[in-house]
Amino acid sequence: MKPQTIPDIILRGAEQWPDKEAFRCNGRGVSYAGLAERCAQLSGLLRQIGVRAGDRVGVYVSKSENAAVAIYGAMMAGAAYVPLDPRAPTSRISTAARDADVDVFITEQARAGKIEAIVEEHRGSASAVVVDAVAAGGDSEPGRVRWFGADELASQSSSPPAVTLRSNDLAYVMYTSGSTGAPKGIMHTHSSGLAYARAAADLYGVNTEDRLSNHSPLHFDMSTFDYFAGPLSGATTVVIPEAYSVLPASMTQLAADERLTIWYSVPLALVQMLTRGVMEERDLSSLRWVLFGGEPFPP
Repeated sequence: MKPQTIPDIILRGAEQWPDKEAFRCNGRGVSYAGLAERCAQLSGLLRQIGVRAGDRVGVYVSKSENAAVAIYGAMMAGAAYVPLDPRAPTSRISTAARDADVDVFITEQARAGKIEAIVEEHRGSASAVVVDAVAAGGDSEPGRVRWFGADELASQSSSPPAVTLRSNDLAYVMYTSGSTGAPKGIMHTHSSGLAYARAAADLYGVNTEDRLSNHSPLHFDMSTFDYFAGPLSGATTVVIPEAYSVLPASMTQLAADERLTIWYSVPLALVQMLTRGVMEERDLSSLRWVLFGGEPFPP
């Protein structure tokens, strides 16, 4: 099937490459079939708690395979995902959530306290779904956040809910850095996201043998290459944990161990690897593309 919306990418992947790894992080992977099932369960739960077409769902997760479940699950429910920077101050996240009209969050148990603080500053009520393996209770949690976790997710169908998505529906909203003023939410439809994924996959010849690096966090638009163009082509996206980003030698070791074929990051990461990544000790012969963007590359 030819994807018409962004979630179709994962559903097609489950049909064509069910056992192939779609995403992996810290040595753990999730297959295309497994990812489709988890996304379907998450989307079913989101629909159950009231998420409808056009709603905006905040994604507040660390870099892991859970991030893919969160964004595709939100879109599969008919909502647009709004990636929130896990390292940003509570006030900034609350401002973005209020501006985007977010009242449902997808998060992890470890970030439960932050969600409570964000919602309190947001001065409203919210629902939060925990996507990692720890249940977060139910409606009895204190405060104004209704929590849903592993038990609720496990009770959902492994088939996607019946949701009518159109190519011009809103798919995601990404906020700018705000360096020239207040951060602004840039809105993308399924059509624009798919257009980019197809153009990038075609330009770089992304295929089922490729292994992409996901260096950029979700709230950077560069991440859509790894999360959309990779799965569109049946590739495996290797999510680079935050800790590796400050340890250049670890990043080059990871690139070698995972036999990455396409690297995409800001130039700063490449400079750090060149200067402190002990490149001479790494076998990076699998790389066929090294891409960069987002800032000037110092000659």
